[in-house]
Amino acid sequence: MRLRGLVYRLYERRLEASLTGHSIPRHVGVILDGNRRWARSAGLADVASGHQKGADHIFELLGWCRQAGVEVVTLWLLSTDNLARPAAEVGALLRIIETTVRGLVAQGWHVKPVGAPDLLPAETARVLKDAAEATSGNPGLLVNVAVGYGGRREIADAVRSLLHDHATRGTSIEELAEILDVEHIADHLYTAGQPDPDLVIRTSGEQRLGGFLLWQSVHSEFYFCDAYWPAFRRVDFLRALRSYAARHRRFGS
Repeated sequence: MRLRGLVYRLYERRLEASLTGHSIPRHVGVILDGNRRWARSAGLADVASGHQKGADHIFELLGWCRQAGVEVVTLWLLSTDNLARPAAEVGALLRIIETTVRGLVAQGWHVKPVGAPDLLPAETARVLKDAAEATSGNPGLLVNVAVGYGGRREIADAVRSLLHDHATRGTSIEELAEILDVEHIADHLYTAGQPDPDLVIRTSGEQRLGGFLLWQSVHSEFYFCDAYWPAFRRVDFLRALRSYAARHRRFGS
C-alpha cells in the first residue's frame, strides 16, 4: 500500500507539472453525479450517506480549484428534476445542502446561489440567501451553488426578467423585438456578469449535460469521468485539467 501511495503521488506531481497558468480554465462547472450509486456500491442502505459523502468532498474540490488558479466553480447540487424524487430523500438532501452551504460560509468562500428559490422550501431558500449576503464581499474563488437549478428554467427566468425590466422602462414588445439579441438574455441569467464555463466535468460515467448551464456551455469543453462523485480524486481533477489544456478550442464550430 505504501508503494502504491508513492506511485500515486509521483503521478499526481507529474500531472501538476504538465499544467501551465495559460492552460487553466477560469470557470469550471461540475455535475456532482453518482452519490446514490456510490452509497449502494459501498453496501450502504441509506442513500443519504452517499449525498453526505459527496457534500463533504466538495470542500476538497474547492481547495484543488483554488490551488490550480480557477476563478469560478459552479456546483450542481440539486436539479429541478431532483425535486420530484421521494419526499424523504429530497428532505434529507436539502438538509445536507443547507449544512454544506453554511460550511462554505464558515470557511470564507464567496458563495452565490444559482437556481429558482421559489421552487425550494423556505428554510433552504433562506440559507442560500443569507450565504450570498454574508459572503458577497469575500475575495478569491467564486462558488456558484446550483440548487433547484434547471437550464431550461434559467432561460425562461432570464426572458421573464428581461420582459419585466423593459416593461418598467416603457419599452413595447414591438420595440424590444427590434433590439433583442443574445447579450440581452445573457445579462439576465443567474450567472450574469461571470465568464462562461471553460470546462464542464461530469462524474459517474454519464455523458450528457442533463440541463446544466445550457446557455453558458455553448463553447465549453467537456470531461466525463467514470468515478462516482464521492470517489473523484485529485488525480481525476488534474486529468480533467490536462485534457482541457490539450484541446484546441474552436469557438463557433
